[in-house]
Amino acid sequence: MAFTAPPPKSVSPGLYLVATPIGNLRDITLRALDVLAAADLVLAEDTRVTARLLNAYGLRSKLARYDEHVAATVEARVLEALAEGQVIAQVSDAGTPLISDPGQSLARAAADAGFPVHPIPGASSVLAALSIAGLPTERFLFTGFLPPKSGARRARLTELAATPATLVLFETGPRLKASLDDMAAVFGPDRPAAVCRELTKLHEQSVRGPLSNLVQDARLNAPRGEIVVVIGPGRAEAASADDADAALRQALDRLSPADAASEVARQLGLNRRDLYRRAIAMKSDG
Repeated sequence: MAFTAPPPKSVSPGLYLVATPIGNLRDITLRALDVLAAADLVLAEDTRVTARLLNAYGLRSKLARYDEHVAATVEARVLEALAEGQVIAQVSDAGTPLISDPGQSLARAAADAGFPVHPIPGASSVLAALSIAGLPTERFLFTGFLPPKSGARRARLTELAATPATLVLFETGPRLKASLDDMAAVFGPDRPAAVCRELTKLHEQSVRGPLSNLVQDARLNAPRGEIVVVIGPGRAEAASADDADAALRQALDRLSPADAASEVARQLGLNRRDLYRRAIAMKSDG
């Protein structure tokens, strides 16, 4: 039995957030090509980068620069174009738009004005790295780029240390070694992690292991290319009895023993029944 791909559908007016390849040009989707071909205007961070993609597929769509420096001017122009029934596509230099890239204000403005906003899914370095890191995927937190200076970076890492989810972040080659040093210091040397570099490209590389090993790996000393770091989940320290009592006292100023026990149970991850008995005792001692 022969199978054929579904035929392209007409592209209706609206704003389209179009994912583009993160390295391998063949990772573009057929639907993305349909939208880019139909677009009256394609918004791009760097029009030279997007022009190479369009040229590879013989597309001649009109391009305009869109980044934080020209956002206000371009957004006003785009809203006018949408009101005229045009098709507007927005892309980032690579991957899925709005993920650590400009565009949130445009998407929000278009939606607030009542215009259709459509996702055209595709490549994402965040999901690509997460899928091959060998770390839990049922819960993860993407946190973009860390601060460039060590003091601010360690403060941010301290905030994330106990997060019960796999962490995914971006880093640059020149800062990678210093960031891994800070991660090992804050998270502990045994925390599992993976450094994924140049995903989908010729020199794709994934290095996995405890942070102590990654810190010493010569391959990760100022490597070139786009880098995603994936770090295993943290574990929050169990709250002490004193912590529970302090939280209950504060809650009992506002709530009944039952409600106070429920609130503190959620906050500290403790048994509600035990907390309720303690709350009743506190009220009795009152």
